[in-house]
Amino acid sequence: MPKIRSIIVSGNGVNCEYEMAYANFKAGAGAVDIVSIYELLAGKKKLEDYQFLNLPGGFMDGDDLGAAKAGATRYQFSKVAGSNEILSDMIKRFIEDGKCIIGVCNGFQLLIKLGLLPALDGEYFTQTATLTGNDHGRFEDRWVRVVCDPDSPCVFTRGLHEMELPIRHGEGKFVPASAQVYESMKRKKLVPMRYADTEGNPTEKYPENPNGSIEGVAGLCDETGRIFGLMPHPEAYTHRTNHPKWTREKLPEKGEGLILFEKAISYLRQA
Repeated sequence: MPKIRSIIVSGNGVNCEYEMAYANFKAGAGAVDIVSIYELLAGKKKLEDYQFLNLPGGFMDGDDLGAAKAGATRYQFSKVAGSNEILSDMIKRFIEDGKCIIGVCNGFQLLIKLGLLPALDGEYFTQTATLTGNDHGRFEDRWVRVVCDPDSPCVFTRGLHEMELPIRHGEGKFVPASAQVYESMKRKKLVPMRYADTEGNPTEKYPENPNGSIEGVAGLCDETGRIFGLMPHPEAYTHRTNHPKWTREKLPEKGEGLILFEKAISYLRQA
């Protein structure tokens, strides 16, 4: 089988890189490297050497200017030493080469503010939505139920229906730039994951929906299905003992969040 190399980008307030690296390792990646953003900018590590880009959660740059906004500016405009390219040029080529990207929580905020999601009609690096403060104005740390759209092109959620995952964020409310943007997203099935109530229906009701996202939006993909961002933390549920009810309920050994990483790595092996 092809050896899939995963890169987890760290630095400037990212704090979930080790959980993300472990999830990639358990999902079967052949090589997993935690790489500082400054190693990429210095040209010491090359994005082209990897097939799976992981953007973990945390509080990048202290969420100055809004969650991940300062970080997005760095990604979009910083020149890579020893080349004539900026980092966003390398990310664009990474996408064109058919590779996969996942952004979780702060990483999802980064993807949105970079314009890598929803990237309607393949127009990357143009921001058309945001993730803003939770409706209740406070940080939320809880477990949520999410449902997946079987018709979405998202390679991470193919064949999945419903799962439980933890969330921990203060700016998770999805807001599109316009009604037209959101309608286009829905038409193209770019919302592969939504917060759900106990009956499995997408909801805007608190606390099942912890932030007030329109129609329960919990995650987005681009039209290729290879770029996926979500507010819940799949890397924090890789084993049954991660679940708060593991001593009270009979749970599968494998945590449900691990499946998302397995789906991506399986896709890359077959690509």
